[in-house]
Amino acid sequence: MNAPEVVVIDYGVGNLLSVQRGLEHCGAKVVLTAEPDQIFAAKRVVLPGVGAFDNAMQALERLNLVKVIQELATRPIPLLGICLGMQLLLEESEEFGITAGLGLIPGRVIPVPTQTLSGEKQKIPHIGWNSLHPSSTSVGWDGTILQDNSPGDAAYFVHSFMAVPSDPSHRIAECRYGGHLISATIGRDQITGCQFHPEKSGEVGLKILRRFITS
Repeated sequence: MNAPEVVVIDYGVGNLLSVQRGLEHCGAKVVLTAEPDQIFAAKRVVLPGVGAFDNAMQALERLNLVKVIQELATRPIPLLGICLGMQLLLEESEEFGITAGLGLIPGRVIPVPTQTLSGEKQKIPHIGWNSLHPSSTSVGWDGTILQDNSPGDAAYFVHSFMAVPSDPSHRIAECRYGGHLISATIGRDQITGCQFHPEKSGEVGLKILRRFITS
């Protein structure tokens, strides 16, 4: 049986090695590339990312990948954004001023609150393990990349900003930090994003990657 092929977009902003290893551990053949032809020919595409939103968008612009990813999103090719890669899927971010994103999922990226709901100071960035739960608008995780996971499963987060989709139905899973609800997984059609790092989340994350490469 041939290994599922996954293209990971290599634009100089992302944990490429850990993402590659995670996907390969799940049985995928991984291609790291910034070449449009290879991206369009892919059966599945991952957009990783760490660091600042504006730097990532500038990197995509320099490589002429913004329009490539936007075109990709009109095709029936599963696209997974990880961490900053998830945030880039939205329309804009407030990080270091307003920066336009890819606009694939309506919404905005805003700072994680610096205070808990009870008014206490909380650490930023949000780092560590946190439990995933279906969003209030979710009808369950069947048919999503979380299909093999259970509410309460914990994933590993590292982020200072959070995605707020305009349409609540695009929120698949949430976590709580200081009482605040944070989008953990978002999705629209064949486009999905994880704020956490599935490749660093043990068996919980591997289940997600396996579902992505086989669905």
